[in-house]
Amino acid sequence: MLEYRPMVAVDIEGSGGRGDVALLRIREALLTMFQEALKESGIDWQECRFHDLGDGIRIIAPAAVPKARLIHPLFHELVIRLHAHNRTASPATRIRVRVALHAGDVWLGQSGAVAGGPLEVLARLLDARPAREALAGAPDTVPASLLVSRHFYDEVVRHGYPGIDPGAFRRVEVAVKEYAADAWLHLPVSGAAPLPAGESSSATATGAVEPRQERPTDRSKMVNRASGHGVVYATQNGDQHINVTGHTSGRE
Repeated sequence: MLEYRPMVAVDIEGSGGRGDVALLRIREALLTMFQEALKESGIDWQECRFHDLGDGIRIIAPAAVPKARLIHPLFHELVIRLHAHNRTASPATRIRVRVALHAGDVWLGQSGAVAGGPLEVLARLLDARPAREALAGAPDTVPASLLVSRHFYDEVVRHGYPGIDPGAFRRVEVAVKEYAADAWLHLPVSGAAPLPAGESSSATATGAVEPRQERPTDRSKMVNRASGHGVVYATQNGDQHINVTGHTSGRE
């Protein structure tokens, strides 16, 4: 059956040379964090098609999932969990990942197999040099890079949906094997949660976030990192929706 599907692939940076024990631990930790991020994004793990890439994972999301969810909340939730994991992990079990996003028509087999050209594009994005170099050159506090295809950028990122700032992405050239195309690269700032376009926040020394003053007439949505393992979603009228790992309150 041919069906249009959103898809995401994740690859662990520097997974080789750590030894089997460390590799198994980081693979298990990454899978757990990814499943948690999917749940927080309202994406049913059981409805996804999962593929083990050895040092990473690939997920073919259900057709009904809006593509924007793969960035917000999914990517942002994954970044928060990676950041929290790395704060207490040993050097051998710290995790930084490259994430690639694409969407397209794929063939779905009854046994769970998936085939089609979009998977090749996703694989090339995951292996793209700009994403590798950006993550390698980023501070250790940045746990992930995100590279999206032109198709994904045109249909999702450029529209500036809630939680997605087009200005936080830059165009790069990808040339891997037979594939050559433009893509858009994003690096989160020091593992912090994202802010929609035009908004900003400042952090105190304790890690709590204090929103800066915005115009009272703007009913814009702020997404701020909270102290601990939570994320605070606040609107300008003072409503707050607090999302803590494993527990959800006031979810939109």
